[in-house]
Amino acid sequence: MEERKKLTVLIDADNISPALCEALIQEVAKYGVASVKRAYGDWTTPQLSSWKPMLHEYAISPMQQFSYTTGKNSTDSSMIIDAMDLLYTDKFDGFCLVTSDSDFTKLATRIREAGLVVYGFGEKKTPDSLQAACDKFVFLEALVLPSSDSGAEKGKKVASKQRKTKKQLNQDTKLISLLRGAVEATSDDQGWANIAAVGAHIANQSSFDSRNYGYRKLSALIETTELFDIEKRNPRGKNTFDLYLRDKRFAE
Repeated sequence: MEERKKLTVLIDADNISPALCEALIQEVAKYGVASVKRAYGDWTTPQLSSWKPMLHEYAISPMQQFSYTTGKNSTDSSMIIDAMDLLYTDKFDGFCLVTSDSDFTKLATRIREAGLVVYGFGEKKTPDSLQAACDKFVFLEALVLPSSDSGAEKGKKVASKQRKTKKQLNQDTKLISLLRGAVEATSDDQGWANIAAVGAHIANQSSFDSRNYGYRKLSALIETTELFDIEKRNPRGKNTFDLYLRDKRFAE
């Protein structure tokens, strides 16, 4: 049995809504075991009172950081110091930084320099610098977690509202360049590339996640752009298919 990654989850409670906690913890579980879970903030203030039930339910340790100076966020320094202490223990395979604050960009870069993976979680307002510093960055708004039939229907509506249209996707020159570059880099002599290889290539060079554009799967996002030929292949003769892509410009 493959050993799962040991992860440290550090939450900037001052900048993250507790309503997203359940979806966050379930998302982290996809990448490994959350060996350490800590949330940082001034727990003596009423602003964080709604976080307290989440601490008990998900076994998150509250890390107290008093606000010594008005207008200054002392949570950042406390979280960064703890992260470095944990990094030097050599007990973990990766870090989950839950924040929308660009002040953690250098921290994410430093952790990656040490050879550990960094998963970032934040709101859509998160600066590009922090997103780029992580191996993978997920918008918290993209984590839809329906708990009932009515919730599932609500989740579908939310996802549909957040989903980028063909026009919006194709106007995102950075995204299109990323997709085309990945297909080209992993394609054969006929221009066809396996979507698994495409996804791996993208993951190696960016913090891309298709859910940030409203699509649960990379294949659905690519299909929406209508810029690629898509072909299903069944090389093993079973009921499973491999998906292959080719830039339509290749066939011109």
